Amino acid sequence: MNPTTVPGGTPVLEPLPRLLYLRHSGTALLIDCSTGEPAVLHFGADLGPDLPDLSLLGDPVPPSSLDIPVTQGLIPQSSSGWRGRPGLRGHRNGRSFSARLRLVSVTEGEGCSAVITQSDPDAGLTLSTEIIINDGGLLQLRHRLQNDGPDGYSLEELAAVLPVGRAAGEILDLTGRWCREAHPQRLPMRQGTWVRSGRHGRTGHDSSLLLAAGTPGFGNRHGQVWAVHLGWSGNHESFVETIGDGRSVIGASELLGSGEVTLAAGTGYQTPWLFAAYSDAGLDGISDSFYAWFRARAHHPGTRSGKPRPVVLNVWEAVYFDHRLPTLLELADSAAALGVERYVLDDGWFRGRRDDHAGLGDWYVDEQLWPDGLHPLIDAVTAHGMEFGLWVEPEMVNEDSDLARAHPDWISGPGPLRQGPGAPGRLPEQWRHQQVLDLVNPEAWQYIFDRLDSLLSEHRISYLKWDQNRDLVEMGHEGSPSVHAQTLAAYRLLDELRKAHPGVEIESCSSGGARVDLGILERTDRVWASDCNDALERQTIQRWTGVVVPPELVGAHIGPGTSHTTARTHELSFRAITAMFGHFGLEWDVRQLGGAERDELAAVIALYKEHRSLLHSGRMVRADERDPSLMLHGVVSHDGSEALFALVSVATSFSEVPGHVPLPGLLPDQNYRVELAYPAPDSGHAFIQTRPPAWLAAGIEVSGRFLAGSGLPMPVLNPEHGLLLSVRAVPGPAGKGS
Repeated sequence: MNPTTVPGGTPVLEPLPRLLYLRHSGTALLIDCSTGEPAVLHFGADLGPDLPDLSLLGDPVPPSSLDIPVTQGLIPQSSSGWRGRPGLRGHRNGRSFSARLRLVSVTEGEGCSAVITQSDPDAGLTLSTEIIINDGGLLQLRHRLQNDGPDGYSLEELAAVLPVGRAAGEILDLTGRWCREAHPQRLPMRQGTWVRSGRHGRTGHDSSLLLAAGTPGFGNRHGQVWAVHLGWSGNHESFVETIGDGRSVIGASELLGSGEVTLAAGTGYQTPWLFAAYSDAGLDGISDSFYAWFRARAHHPGTRSGKPRPVVLNVWEAVYFDHRLPTLLELADSAAALGVERYVLDDGWFRGRRDDHAGLGDWYVDEQLWPDGLHPLIDAVTAHGMEFGLWVEPEMVNEDSDLARAHPDWISGPGPLRQGPGAPGRLPEQWRHQQVLDLVNPEAWQYIFDRLDSLLSEHRISYLKWDQNRDLVEMGHEGSPSVHAQTLAAYRLLDELRKAHPGVEIESCSSGGARVDLGILERTDRVWASDCNDALERQTIQRWTGVVVPPELVGAHIGPGTSHTTARTHELSFRAITAMFGHFGLEWDVRQLGGAERDELAAVIALYKEHRSLLHSGRMVRADERDPSLMLHGVVSHDGSEALFALVSVATSFSEVPGHVPLPGLLPDQNYRVELAYPAPDSGHAFIQTRPPAWLAAGIEVSGRFLAGSGLPMPVLNPEHGLLLSVRAVPGPAGKGS
């Protein structure tokens, strides 16, 4: 409840609730407010409508400890005896270092939401915590800290923390590098703290998109899992901690630089949203919660536009920096004939840009390359009925650019402010021959906004591929650390451009998948998961990116037969099956294709269009494969009427045959027809058996219960090959053929 005010201005607190109990879509959060400090008793499975007398459930007091039970507060505090990682760290010039926040008000809002306010008058701090449990069970939590004191408060950390059930015994997170993002790693939970820090100034190639704790051995479709994601594109930290009394927590925070956030009197700081999910059905249940949240957004692609996700051709691996109009026109003609619906001109179109050494910041169409501007290419692309997209990298600048020569003081760095050409000032080391443009500087921000606004106003551009190709090491504004302010400035740039040009879609690319998070995805329409188009690498990258991000938001392209990043060679069927489970596209010089390969590619594009409504709306299911050489995943419609599965062989197997492979996620009492959708049994080198399973030629009718419990005998696949299975419900009683 809220405070009221009596004459004379004295606040009078209304009675506070003893409990705050939020429950929705199978998820529950229980907070005990009875002691004056909100204590989080439970986050996880719905506990039902009736609760016991919690006064009888108090924890014991062990020997050699505080004389009262230690509270696990909504903000864990040393002042309450919490001996783990505190939720708030800060000070006033070395004082007020340990806050004692106590409850002021609890306000329940619309839907399943609440705002909890705490304060410490002695420390001069007020903390408000906003909590929402969304349809699908995804919990959102963020704090706002207000400085009520007369002088500055130096904030070091403000974390969002939730309890983990006692059953949890294993941690899973993700790591990676350029062209190998989103790879899982596991370790047992032990007493102590597991911390993942991201100091890239962006989310990072090695970022853990998801940090999860679960029952030992939890998998895709079994086990209890508690998982969190911080919706923030700057420096960040996530952690799982088990303290000496056996309690475990999971949480995350923005990772602030030294002195980066000092709150002046009367000002505040708001944390990014922490997104948290619980599942008793493994990681697929976690995905269900995240997907439901994404797809409920008013601005979600398809929801806003009402159109399906278009087939993309990006010209990067076809031409790189070699921008010649005749070649690009031929690419447009060839792509349109194949069924492509969006054509993207990548890096190399602006002034001075012949390679990656120069030109960033000079966002004008290069008059030497394009004497008539981009209009001839755009006109040709749109005449084919395709959308036109353009690559930009607005947050970066080459030192070899007109912009840097005119405004060296607009380059971010740790040194003193550079006042003019040739002025002193230490710069960070270059990365891809570029520096970071200081968007905290209002003049630099306005210049970039004006240039992008002009480009979008003067051309029929429907899509921006927005890149960010370096870490923000030594990120500074006027000699002070500024990753926090730079991130907010980039967000504001995206927000203002979207307001000015609401019909333009934006992709977040960051040298591949180095900026994939829910902060950037609130402002963009898809992410580029990796610069690697190698289908074998992409199987893992897309699978684990897809635990959080639904496929319609993850760019997935068919590259050339021999990968430009790994030199592996794969048949078209394997590359196509991999790209199918994302926002599908091509990054390939398709002018060179002819005959059977061109016909097959056109058929693959048609197959994607046939299934994309299902792929971009259904439930993602991932089997827990016994054989590590096989990966099976699929998308099942929410009504259970259809599904599309991919079985992929990623290595040679110890077994001679795959055996019966279950197809999970279907309605058990529904009959289904299962058919091989792609590739044809007699095409290419995918299949190596002397004789295939009998059902493969004409399909089979069988119940969902049989498919999940027994499965079907699968053909023997060569390594780095795959197949697609189309599954459709058929009328009649289940059990026929099973």
